[in-house]
Amino acid sequence: MSTTAAADPFGSAKELHEVLARLRRESPVTEMPLPNGATAWLVTRYEDAQRALGDPRLSKAVSASGVNYRNLVPPEVGEAVTRHMLATDPPDHTRLRRLVSSAFTARRTAALRPWIEELAERLLDEMAGAEQVDLLDAYAYPLPIQVLCQLLGVPVEEQADFRGWVSAIVAGPMDVRAWPPAITAMVGYIGELLERKRRQPGDDLLSALLAVRDEGDRLTDDELTSMVYLLLIAGHETTANLIANGMLVLLAEPDRWARVVAAPELLPGVIEELLRYEGPVQAASFRTTLEPVELGGQLIPAGASVLVSLASANRDPARYAEADQLVLNRPAVPNLAFGHGIHYCLGAPLARLEAQVAFRALARRFPGIRLAIPVDEVVWRPSLLIRCLTGLPVTLNGTR
Repeated sequence: MSTTAAADPFGSAKELHEVLARLRRESPVTEMPLPNGATAWLVTRYEDAQRALGDPRLSKAVSASGVNYRNLVPPEVGEAVTRHMLATDPPDHTRLRRLVSSAFTARRTAALRPWIEELAERLLDEMAGAEQVDLLDAYAYPLPIQVLCQLLGVPVEEQADFRGWVSAIVAGPMDVRAWPPAITAMVGYIGELLERKRRQPGDDLLSALLAVRDEGDRLTDDELTSMVYLLLIAGHETTANLIANGMLVLLAEPDRWARVVAAPELLPGVIEELLRYEGPVQAASFRTTLEPVELGGQLIPAGASVLVSLASANRDPARYAEADQLVLNRPAVPNLAFGHGIHYCLGAPLARLEAQVAFRALARRFPGIRLAIPVDEVVWRPSLLIRCLTGLPVTLNGTR
């Protein structure tokens, strides 16, 4: 196995899967350079990825990581965004997940379905008069951010700033110049929002998080800010890209979209296959080895940063038959799109619900939707962690 820095597989988003396939074959656990000059060990095979995601020797705590960007922002800002569940280990993680889970309930998620359906119809109404639209801007992004506004109790008119902040934060490891002002502005906004909710609580998740108690325990101010930050980043960017990436894949071959239009009841299984084939998260956030760890025959030293490539693991032919093919009726086989182990995404049910509503509404209203440009001209945005497009131009050929 390679012990020297490999070429950056995320440097050319268009060829991502080809590069990852080569690494799976030739160097499945390999050291790669990062944009800030550091290195990280990249894990590309499913079996190794699943092990790494569940191994307590690979720490998620930011304090353990040699790859973090807290020194680029004021200390209070760094502390306010690193106290969430994805940046902590047990027992802190266990406590935080227990507290947040008591507010982020299945009932609260399920109750959003009628509102999500109404929102999807409203967005499609706004698109209906146009011959061509950017589906990313007109539908895939506004739907999840407005759902989050509803869930969190954020005034819809304040959502405009979110996309700019989130895009800069997600691109942070690739462009560290854009990251500090975006994260500082976002933390300031969240602080103001929480103060408003303290003064005037409502029937929303933010108010529930402020009020949650468990045997006298409660979230601190930094933990509250971190959780809202995580929800806005993870709940917005990932769902938007699940919808956009999924539509690109379905429209790349018209017969795929025709099958969804003809049988929308297949969507739960189709969405699982889209999550596997072109999921919105291409690599799990950084982990740090607390001691030497062997993965895929490679000994990773203590104190090393580790990136688990979900995009690669989910196309591993050792795990999936026809791994590089989209199989809409693929038998149910779990994938790693939402992670694995104690850090499995708490918002996965909401993301799946939003995607089902989004695709079903599009299939009903615009069965003749087509890509407006050749599929190979669609541009992927450079990102270390997120698999995302810069835009998705479509023509709305035919409505119902």
